[in-house]
Amino acid sequence: MIFMALLFLVGVAVVIALWLVGQFNGLVQLKNQVQNAWAQIDVQLKRRADLIPNLVNTVKGVMKFEQDTLEKVMNARARALGATSMKDRGDAEAELSQGLGRLLAVMENYPELKSNQNALQLQEEVTATENKVGFARQFYNDVVMKFNTAQQVFPGNLVTQLFGFQPSEFLAVPEADKVVPTVDLSLS
Repeated sequence: MIFMALLFLVGVAVVIALWLVGQFNGLVQLKNQVQNAWAQIDVQLKRRADLIPNLVNTVKGVMKFEQDTLEKVMNARARALGATSMKDRGDAEAELSQGLGRLLAVMENYPELKSNQNALQLQEEVTATENKVGFARQFYNDVVMKFNTAQQVFPGNLVTQLFGFQPSEFLAVPEADKVVPTVDLSLS
């Protein structure tokens, strides 16, 4: 009888240990997916950072009256490359995205650039990279949601507390990007 009770307790302990291992491993996998998703964003941001000097150099001679825009883009790029925390990097990258948007919009006002194949190709590559950054950010936030949810629901929250897992931060849209642009389609 004592042997059966002892065997039952050992069985329960083994089941609990296996459950703990499974929960821990699941959280570790999600944490690694979050880190991988951030690395994928980083790859696209690096690609964008590498394209910017070429784009600026291509348009610099033609856009003599837009030096302020070009300087803002290059300064934002420098801040983004020099950022040390994820929040600082996100803020700098948001500023860079705004600057690039202004630059690409201003480029439309220069007929010489519309016929310059290098400028058109760089503009297309920057636009495609911006789209890839957007998709990578969306994927990152999806993985962060799964990771954070796994930490908050019962019984995963017990493992989170036991092993000290911390929630990850979502990438938020900067306030300036939330402003809806006004479009006037009336014929004057």
